Amino acid sequence: MPRVIVIGLGIFGFNVVKNMFEAGIDVIAVDNNKDAVQQARDCSTKAILGDGRDKNLLETIGVREDDIVIVSFGDDLAASTLITLHLKQMKVRNIIVKAPNEEHKLVLEKVGATEVIIPEKEMAAKVARGIVAPNLIDYIPISDEFMICEVAPPENFIGKSLREVRMRSNYGVDVIAIKDTLTDRVNMVNPDYRMKDSDVLVVIGKTQNIDRLK
Repeated sequence: MPRVIVIGLGIFGFNVVKNMFEAGIDVIAVDNNKDAVQQARDCSTKAILGDGRDKNLLETIGVREDDIVIVSFGDDLAASTLITLHLKQMKVRNIIVKAPNEEHKLVLEKVGATEVIIPEKEMAAKVARGIVAPNLIDYIPISDEFMICEVAPPENFIGKSLREVRMRSNYGVDVIAIKDTLTDRVNMVNPDYRMKDSDVLVVIGKTQNIDRLK
């Protein structure tokens, strides 16, 4: 895995650092708040006190082209934009920036952010989808139209084979794997496999078709 550098240790940035570190990833945390840096020292490879807007600091850290840099500055568009520009000049290929809204996202994409995320919007969508489709466990949007997701099989699927259910013809989605939650074993697709209530289906398809599985 490449090294990850997180600039900005608010709630979002700190939790990204913590989760990356617990997953065994080399992660450097940067913030100009002494207390935030102190808190991150126990859950990061290295925690650095400094202003992430300072290009000299980024050069001192030794930011590399193959690093993944995550910029988390909340509503401060000026700071996020300046850091993104510095990273672009340093030829960093993966620049992920947190933004509060679509307007900020558009600006950050224009100046070179590889990916802009709006956590509140994405979490709201996830919560809403969990209410609308309670058997949908997790999902990864591929585009505005398609997604990959983990979904618990509807009750009327239990005991039936994938061949009998005919997912593609009846629902317009494809099952790409089946995970048994009891054994944590992932099975490749077998059309004669009979689904159990402990299974999770990993499916790909149009969002509107996946919603039909709710």
